[in-house]
Amino acid sequence: MRPAGSAAPETPVPGFPWDAVLTLGLATLRWRPRDLWAATPRELAAAAGLTRPVPDAPSRTDLDRLLAAYPDPEGP
Repeated sequence: MRPAGSAAPETPVPGFPWDAVLTLGLATLRWRPRDLWAATPRELAAAAGLTRPVPDAPSRTDLDRLLAAYPDPEGP
């Protein structure tokens, strides 16, 4: 409940993506409904592959080396 006199948010907050969660758990992963409802948000994220480490971006030195090795062609 909102305190009296507080303003409503200016931008609507999107609802929870229930359709996507149900599709992931029941159709893609083929979990039993009781297992899906017992899963934590962290477990759902891991099952969806959202917790994989992100590779490091190339350093400026690496980028300069690649640009020197593979320069853009000169105009037409």
